[in-house]
Amino acid sequence: MRILFWGTPHYAVPTLEELHRADHQIIGVVTQPDRRRGRGKQLVPSAVKVAAEQLGCPIFTPKKIRTDAAVCSHLASLEADLSVVVAFGQILPKEILQQPPFGCWNGHGSLLPRWRGAGPIQWCLLEGDSETGVGVMAMEEGLDTGPVLMERRIKIGLLDNAQQLSDQLSKLTAQLMVEAMPIIEAAGQGPESDRLTRLNVKPQAGECSYARLLKKEDFTIDWSASALKIHRKVMGLFPGVATFYQKKRFKILDTEPLIERFKDQLSQDVISLVGRWGTGTHQPGQILQVIHNLGIVVSTSGCPILIREGQLEGKKRSRGHSLVQQLTPQIGEVLGA
Repeated sequence: MRILFWGTPHYAVPTLEELHRADHQIIGVVTQPDRRRGRGKQLVPSAVKVAAEQLGCPIFTPKKIRTDAAVCSHLASLEADLSVVVAFGQILPKEILQQPPFGCWNGHGSLLPRWRGAGPIQWCLLEGDSETGVGVMAMEEGLDTGPVLMERRIKIGLLDNAQQLSDQLSKLTAQLMVEAMPIIEAAGQGPESDRLTRLNVKPQAGECSYARLLKKEDFTIDWSASALKIHRKVMGLFPGVATFYQKKRFKILDTEPLIERFKDQLSQDVISLVGRWGTGTHQPGQILQVIHNLGIVVSTSGCPILIREGQLEGKKRSRGHSLVQQLTPQIGEVLGA
């Protein structure tokens, strides 16, 4: 198949690579323009652009595909059989969606319609979903509204963070998209409604949720929340959640909520800590215990939470004994002040 690939972050790279490995012809790769990043504000290419260069694929970086008539015209001249879209970052206009005779297909990182939008992985963790997955969806003008051709599910563990879950779903998306290609090709060309009928796609059903854009305040810990809510924020927004300790920014990277009903999902070296300090009897954010080989136990509105890994402003990220050495915490000190 002659494929026009659309994608930007690292999440999309395995799909691009696996389609190429499966002997499909990647006739072009469309990705977001280079962005200025870091302290030096150097222009940095997207992960997909780097991968496309290594594969020797033609690359296109429109700022806004909806208004770039020249790029749209050139992409049409490539005569792709179909488009594959994985986390591109822009909504494709109708004229782009209608170009390829085998359609435009999106690899989406959630069980539609549970999480539509740009941050489904973060939000399934923030909301405590027990499972998630990926789907291959026929694209429409609406935001992630199209019917689904194929879908795979995976369980979400209590201790899974966004990076770990993203890596799993990224590989699963690549696998599913490669499996979908011969099925889409076998259905043939023709009017979209006829093609989709032959493919037996399933309309989305169930409650719809939108993964709203995250705000700066979403990344700050409120210690008066429950241990479970704090833990979900640390996992879901990994590695960006922070608080303050001794007036320095303290990024929190790994936690375990010391909650009885989740005891069987905690690490073996943490289970014995459950139930030691009661619930909600201390000032939120107060350090209750310093455990040199594990980290620090902190109070919340209910059960306490164990901070296993973090990074104090100006220091390297550290874990367990190294974290305790880095912070030199004292029982009774309060985080967030």
